[in-house]
Amino acid sequence: MSVRPAIDPACAPCESTPVVETLIDGRPRDLGGFSVRRILPSVARRLVGPFIFLDHFGPVTMAPGSGMDVRPHPHINLATVTYLFEGEIVHRDSLGSHLAIRPGAINWMTAGRGIVHSERSSAEERARGPRLHGLQLWVALPVASEEMAPEFHHHAADTLPEVEVGAARARVLAGSAYGVTSPVETLSPLFYVEARLPAGAQIDAPAEHHDRAIYVVEGEVRCDGQEAAAGRMMVLTPGVNATVHATSDSRVALIGGEPLEGKRHIWWNFVSSRKERIEEAKRDWREGRLPKVPGDEDEYIPLPE
Repeated sequence: MSVRPAIDPACAPCESTPVVETLIDGRPRDLGGFSVRRILPSVARRLVGPFIFLDHFGPVTMAPGSGMDVRPHPHINLATVTYLFEGEIVHRDSLGSHLAIRPGAINWMTAGRGIVHSERSSAEERARGPRLHGLQLWVALPVASEEMAPEFHHHAADTLPEVEVGAARARVLAGSAYGVTSPVETLSPLFYVEARLPAGAQIDAPAEHHDRAIYVVEGEVRCDGQEAAAGRMMVLTPGVNATVHATSDSRVALIGGEPLEGKRHIWWNFVSSRKERIEEAKRDWREGRLPKVPGDEDEYIPLPE
């Protein structure tokens, strides 16, 4: 059960309250020859609602013969959410799932008590030189769901609702926003939206949730006088209406939700409400007790030292 912090009416937002509470700029990270911008977690902000991790990869064009090779690795107590704007990623996991993620689709993998997966480029993509651009987010699970059985769900692009919001176009990838609801099942109240705005267009951030943020994927936008170009996140002040104005043709991701109960710890690919559970997961991976990925059994990412 999520917990919404109480708002004292005497401290309710007023006209002088800033709309943008925090600005976060992506930090470059090298994932073995593959560069990403890491937005969450950051020193400025650990979570936005249940979202505890956000990586923005690409746009990048790789040389023919190369490709993405994220070897099998484990997760616990979280859900990974992968969404592509361009390219293709072949997903395999220890449940036996094996499919290609393509632009506009959502891959929602709930690790629960433990799952192992890999992400690679197909032989066809390698031959022509893969082009990749997308986002991967992690959603921390409510305490009651942390040790659930792992699950994997793929939602094709044509199953996700898309609506016009003025001159903007919004795809609701998870949760509810702008009068429509995604078919993606979530375990806590949240929303995840991709919005495309031509220059001069605007869109209001969903107001139903306590935590909200806007991440600029492409272009440049403005919110309450704050400017943001690609790679910057604007975390919004709770309870304050926020309108995003596009100063150039832009694409943004809007995320948010209700804060989870208690603190979440994150170490490598593990997230949990309990530090001792992360230590247990470390031992399980080091000692080979977690399941292998069918069809990708020969390699793995070692536990960081």
